[in-house]
Amino acid sequence: MNWSVVIPLLLFLMIIFMVGIWSNRKLNKTDGFLSDYFLGSREFGGLVLAMTMVATYGSASSFLGGPGAAYSIGFGWVLLAMSQVATGYFVLLVLGKKFAIVSRRYNAVTFIDFLKERYKSKTVVLLSALSIIIFMFSAMAAQWVGGAYLIQSLTGFSYIGALFIFTLSVLIYVIIGGFRAVVITDTIQGIVMFFGTLILLIAVIVAGGGLSNIFSDLVSINPNLITPFGNDGSLTAAYVSSYWILVGVGVVALPQIAVRAMSYKDSKSMHKAIMIGTVVVGTIILGMHLIGVFARPIMPGIEVADQVIPLVALEVLPPWIAGIILAAPLAAIMSTVDSLLLLVSSSVVKDVYINYIKPKATVNQVKNVSISVTAVIGIVAFLLAISPPDLLIFLNLFAFGGLQAAFMWPFIMGLYWRYANKNGAIASMITGIGSYIAIHLYNEAYGDLFGVHAVTVPVFFSLIIFVVFSLLFKQEAYEFPTQNIKKEA
Repeated sequence: MNWSVVIPLLLFLMIIFMVGIWSNRKLNKTDGFLSDYFLGSREFGGLVLAMTMVATYGSASSFLGGPGAAYSIGFGWVLLAMSQVATGYFVLLVLGKKFAIVSRRYNAVTFIDFLKERYKSKTVVLLSALSIIIFMFSAMAAQWVGGAYLIQSLTGFSYIGALFIFTLSVLIYVIIGGFRAVVITDTIQGIVMFFGTLILLIAVIVAGGGLSNIFSDLVSINPNLITPFGNDGSLTAAYVSSYWILVGVGVVALPQIAVRAMSYKDSKSMHKAIMIGTVVVGTIILGMHLIGVFARPIMPGIEVADQVIPLVALEVLPPWIAGIILAAPLAAIMSTVDSLLLLVSSSVVKDVYINYIKPKATVNQVKNVSISVTAVIGIVAFLLAISPPDLLIFLNLFAFGGLQAAFMWPFIMGLYWRYANKNGAIASMITGIGSYIAIHLYNEAYGDLFGVHAVTVPVFFSLIIFVVFSLLFKQEAYEFPTQNIKKEA
């Protein structure tokens, strides 16, 4: 074990735990446990909002899986990944004030709270909770795998040992601090990710002998690595364009991202977050994926592509600097894991347990159930991650597609279309989820249907179904609770 690398990471974890302890003390003083534990009492400013969105979205896929795919596929994957740059801007632009105002009027604490109040349907709530639990476990497993790979690369521990250390670390500070600990640590992690990406990119370019030399080496390995089509020509225009839905505009329907638009304190904070978030996401996504491609000639033959970032950092940087820089992917993974943990926990506790099992539960009962559910979810994710996939990014993208197929139109149409109703929402969710899983299985067996990602057809199909069923089974037009509000969000 190289202690020069490990010590900076241990110091980083100590800071994270200190934040969790501080948050726990504040949590114990609050009168509204649910709002504070799952939303941090909606009191976060622009920098914190931007960084928590960046850190939540910038996951193991962005720092390990994405660069790993770029290492294997080439510049085509960098081009595909850049569709994520406008994510923060688009999410806050679409949701922005309206979602914040409506969720405050509903006193919504979770993403599903909004759907429950909007559609007044137990079926919508249970379908939503089930979708989040199923697809989020896939996303969480990807983060657990990434965290274990990173710790394994740095410490030399076995994969299972590294997986155990990662699970224990995340569970301790999420259970202790809740959402407030998550977003404050996200701010720290977002800053580390931003500067860590820049430093590692520069170091890799220097180690490769400059850009011209790196490009020459890539061409000698495989000329297709520097084309938009990938090392084997599989990245067609249609396939890359479909990723603008999956990791571009479709991100607005991801519950773990959307819930961030419920937590800011005022409009000024939101506008500031749009600017900061776009710059930071662009820098991190471009920088990390370029590092993945540039690492190919520097360290050819890496067997597990998801380990390219920690391995190349140890190769091109002094150990103590590498330790500091590698806090960036660890930060990304931990920040995404904590958000997913809280999202699934809130779906079980707030949306199922309190709504339908024990509506009159005491504060202490809610606290105990919240902590217990979070711990159980973490343990299940640990078990799912024991046998990792070849490239973890595709596990994460499967979860993205499933959530978007389920929630895109019930969420967006429910927020903007007064004639949207529970019939359309239920039909759209069933259609989206069913067709997504069917097409995903078809693609696994026979290749991509129509040459696009599996989420593309379900998103358009579920929109048509949503509109048809809403109009076919008409209800009284919905009046949004946003009238006569001057400055509520």
